[in-house]
Amino acid sequence: MDKYNVTGMTCSACSARVEKAVSNVEGVTSCQVNLLTNSMMVDGTADSGTIVAAVEKAGYGASLAGGRSAGGNTSHSGGKSSGSGESEADKEFGKMKKRLVASVIILIPLMYISMGHMMWNWPLPSFFDGNHVAMGLTQMLLTIIVMVINQRFFVSGFKGAIHGSPNMDTLVAMGSGASFIYSVYVLYAMTAAQTAGEGERVMTLMHDFYFESAAMILALITVGKTLEAYSKGRTTDALKGLMDLAPKTAVLIRDGEEVTVDIDEVAVGDIFAVRPGESVPVDGVVLEGDSAVDESALSGESIPVDKTAGSRVSAATINQSGYLKCRATQVGADTALSKIIDMVSDAAATKAPIAKLADKVSGVFVPVVILIAFITMIVWIIVGKDAGYVLARGISVLVISCPCALGLATPVAIMVGNGIGAKHGILFKTATALEETGKSSIVVMDKTGTITKGEPVVTDILAAENVSGDELMQKAAALEKLSEHPLARAVVGYYSENYQTGDAQKDKNYEVSDFKAVAGNGLMGSLNGRKIIGGNMDYIKGYADVPETMKDSAEKVSQQGKTPMFFAEEADGDYRVLGIIAVADTVKEDSAEAISQLQSMGLSVVMLTGDNERTAKAIGEQVGVDRVIAGVRPDGKESVVRDLMQKGHVIMVGDGINDAPALTRANIGIAIGAGTDIAIDAADVVLMKSELTDVPAAIRLSRATVKNIKENLFWAFIYNIIGIPLAAGVWIPIFGWTLNPMFGAFAMSLSSFCVVTNALRLNLTDIYDKNKRYRIKEDKVMTKTMKIEGMMCGHCEARVKKSLEALDQVQEAVVSHETGTAVVTLKADVDDSVLKKTVEDQDYKVTSIQ
Repeated sequence: MDKYNVTGMTCSACSARVEKAVSNVEGVTSCQVNLLTNSMMVDGTADSGTIVAAVEKAGYGASLAGGRSAGGNTSHSGGKSSGSGESEADKEFGKMKKRLVASVIILIPLMYISMGHMMWNWPLPSFFDGNHVAMGLTQMLLTIIVMVINQRFFVSGFKGAIHGSPNMDTLVAMGSGASFIYSVYVLYAMTAAQTAGEGERVMTLMHDFYFESAAMILALITVGKTLEAYSKGRTTDALKGLMDLAPKTAVLIRDGEEVTVDIDEVAVGDIFAVRPGESVPVDGVVLEGDSAVDESALSGESIPVDKTAGSRVSAATINQSGYLKCRATQVGADTALSKIIDMVSDAAATKAPIAKLADKVSGVFVPVVILIAFITMIVWIIVGKDAGYVLARGISVLVISCPCALGLATPVAIMVGNGIGAKHGILFKTATALEETGKSSIVVMDKTGTITKGEPVVTDILAAENVSGDELMQKAAALEKLSEHPLARAVVGYYSENYQTGDAQKDKNYEVSDFKAVAGNGLMGSLNGRKIIGGNMDYIKGYADVPETMKDSAEKVSQQGKTPMFFAEEADGDYRVLGIIAVADTVKEDSAEAISQLQSMGLSVVMLTGDNERTAKAIGEQVGVDRVIAGVRPDGKESVVRDLMQKGHVIMVGDGINDAPALTRANIGIAIGAGTDIAIDAADVVLMKSELTDVPAAIRLSRATVKNIKENLFWAFIYNIIGIPLAAGVWIPIFGWTLNPMFGAFAMSLSSFCVVTNALRLNLTDIYDKNKRYRIKEDKVMTKTMKIEGMMCGHCEARVKKSLEALDQVQEAVVSHETGTAVVTLKADVDDSVLKKTVEDQDYKVTSIQ
């Protein structure tokens, strides 16, 4: 998907016109135009030059983002980092502020001359005494100056009308222009009357001037646009903050000397230095030095991370203590910071599904408003009102209508929501991901590396009788040291941390010779002239008698989800058991809390793993998931997610390569930031802190954002629904309510500002507040897993499935004779005895129901 910058858009009618023009280009499969960021995302095979031409034909300008030409080539040097500095919103605010100040300076004397003497009897210069034509000419000249200052409305408005795409500026230009032209006509008529000596008619015509209205409309719309530009700038604060983090220089080490260079001069392979207090300039790997690095700018994690030789460092992180010497591995647009900036920027440029209704309305909004204005004028002419009154009603309709509020309702909330997420290390790749995350009813979590740490550790040391724990660990570590198995690394690591003597001679006495790995999950070697073996209980039983107490201990730790590793030693031709070392993949500190929060928000949590059922259930019970699906092969996770998607909106949370298909298949894939690049690429949301509590936080943020969008859309629609009839004079015959064009312009100017300000309220949201659940009205999925013995084939599966689904409370039964299970999805609660009897009536045995 290519990103383009679009110029000349002023309201949602413009964005709708651009989107329609590009969508009609052959080869374009999708086009999303964002009014807030003045950007466009295009997918398809169409040439960029053709797309730019289509935009220009529609009356706007376009260019490929990132400094690329329309032909698709980059125009900047490779290695340049993401841009920083003043944003387009900031530049626009500066221009609008100057226009506003200039408009107000001219508007003050205009209002004084036109209304001050009539409403408050303020004195006028003596040369105006009895010279009403001079007063009219002065008002006209001052109005022309205001119109020149705000000529953008007329240029854009009439340009849009000429191209068949009238926009908000067209409405403003028509309203202000009509007021001015009518006032010029009145001025000519008044000149003729004064020449003819018709003093009374001159005074009457004096009250028909609309010069001040023409100027005031422009000034008030400029007030609204200035406030809107300022608020838009606030919505991109998070993105600008990320850009500002990018270091501008780096200290390279060349020929033994430290040289400060511009960041764009750093190349992959360069050696650079980072002193305490300095920012890391580019991504790299530490060659020398020890330090603690503050990575909160990228991950949101406040605790500094220790770095030593071999550790990776990222651009924009801050070195807090020691001196580091590093080698550059990624520079420019390839750094982690640049990728995050691009991800946040691209997400803001995409369009959420909820915006479709507003888009449809915006596409026809301006033509409909112009039609309503003409109908309004015709009706009042028929009623018999004078020209000034009729014109006032038509102008009021034109200037109170605001398509901008509709166009901004969604993108401003999306931008702010993305900014909040980025601030906390939660990156949504698209606006769709931000909207859809909160709709989920089922959260599927991979076990290893997601719920658990993914690194086995020693949990229990159970030495046999007459064997000390030290002896067991020393001999086990000596044997396992020669193995590459992850469980072996856990034993050796634990021994090194807790038992290493530091005595080289003593450690040498625990070196194993004749080592070999034996088929059947076993190891064998010689230690000080004695054979020593290690492995699972079945392997050990082939060499030694395992005491019943050891068997009971192994069963106990197995039920806790741990893996018992037996060790035995040869003594006088026989083997004696030394003991058991239990190893387990430990649960992350925040896993149980995260799952509890998800459940309190009305979601069903499923743990998915390839581990055996006993281990999986032990972990599942420890963290409190609703359902455990164990024994799933790597290629089977995607099919499990696909099945669950038939029951509700599914989030898949994972970190490994084997999770990528499931992450892609799920409605929303969430990748743990510490996971593999493949998983991160496949996901819709990335958790940079790798904390599971960020999953409920992401859902809260999504729901809060969608709620804010709905509020914005409501006020945008209701504003126009109430304002247009009021401006047209619908309520005049009933309540006498009328609306001056200037008040209409003021209301229009504030509508967009109010929408943007409401979106900024999202910044006050605490996404980690467990009391803010933003619940959605979805029923929690009720499932029960039955263990069934006796099923031998597909025919058995069909019998059990048919019998269970015959129950009124059962929505679906997924039966497998291979795993001996039936997963029953319920529409209503049903007693376990009923389920058990239903299956056993088919001559199968139910051993458990969970």
